Amino acid sequence: MEASKATKEIGVPVTVLVLIWAAWKVVNWLWLRPKMLERLLRQQGLQGTSYTFLTGDSTKMFKMRKQAKSKPMTLSHDIIPRASSFFNHIVNQYGKNPFRWIGASPRIIITDPVQLKDVMNKIYDFTKPDQNPLVKLLATGVASYNGNQWAKHRRIINPTFNVEKLKIMLPTFYESINDMVNKWEKMMFLDGSCEIDVWPFLQNVTCDFISRTAFGSSYEERKRIFKLLKEQADLIVKVFFKLYISGYR
Repeated sequence: MEASKATKEIGVPVTVLVLIWAAWKVVNWLWLRPKMLERLLRQQGLQGTSYTFLTGDSTKMFKMRKQAKSKPMTLSHDIIPRASSFFNHIVNQYGKNPFRWIGASPRIIITDPVQLKDVMNKIYDFTKPDQNPLVKLLATGVASYNGNQWAKHRRIINPTFNVEKLKIMLPTFYESINDMVNKWEKMMFLDGSCEIDVWPFLQNVTCDFISRTAFGSSYEERKRIFKLLKEQADLIVKVFFKLYISGYR
């Protein structure tokens, strides 16, 4: 009985201390550290959105994206307000290098090509930020790798994008484009005109490029695989802008 009582007397304070420590870690992670980082960024002359507890800018991004898509596009080449409404908004409001929030982590947007080249070349100084885990379900590659892994995969893909190698692929590209144009010609009316929604055709011809150059077969032969990938991408996009806490898995 005395041993049990002593254990309880020790266990209760330890449990309280553990709970206090855990609570402090959560508060520091979700509030104190983000606000400190925000203050430091502003002290360095950077401007951006204010940190919103837990969600960061996810809710704002979702609302602005939904609002932009609810309106018809204007007949112009100015597609940025539609395609990337949130980024367009903060760049216009806070300048060319604003910061935003993904969960409790700040992200600095770089629009200057010289600075961007400097960052991309210094792979050991500027590591890629943690991505939403959903992105890994769709694709991984050089864009998300760091350090030695990045260098290894960069060496692998470099020969593929050599100018001489691309010249060899030109007949394949021509064949895919020619097939698409032939389909358009068959859709034309007798007066030589027609209205075409080119987006599905551009999607298909891109898949055809990939299929012919990477797998040696046409898009039609690999259609089922591309269809499944598209369905997976659509499902990921639907939940991508929902609540995501950076660092949480």
